[in-house]
Amino acid sequence: MPEEDLVDIKFRLYDGTDMGPFRYSSASTVDMLKQRVVSDWPKGKTIMPKAANEVKLITSGKILENNKTVGQCRMPFADNGGGVVIMHVVVQPSLAKTKTEKKIEDSSRKIVCSCSIL
Repeated sequence: MPEEDLVDIKFRLYDGTDMGPFRYSSASTVDMLKQRVVSDWPKGKTIMPKAANEVKLITSGKILENNKTVGQCRMPFADNGGGVVIMHVVVQPSLAKTKTEKKIEDSSRKIVCSCSIL
């Protein structure tokens, strides 16, 4: 693979620590990057994604779409002549899971309240 088809990417986490840099082909998809982030997530962090759909990657102020390739996401003005591209990682738990957890919390509150009435 020609050297110019490879891109070095570093993932910046919520606490300012970095993962990488890792070298990717320009044809790699954003979804592939997200899967790598989830699989290589550092142990001991307070926030941990459980699946790639809980991860958002942001570069140059844009949230990257899963079906786009690394080559499509590179901004011409951000091309720093072979330097490392930094992508910010945002972990956002899925909405369905959050609603389920909320229902469990609400139902446990109701039980506590009904027990205190007796």
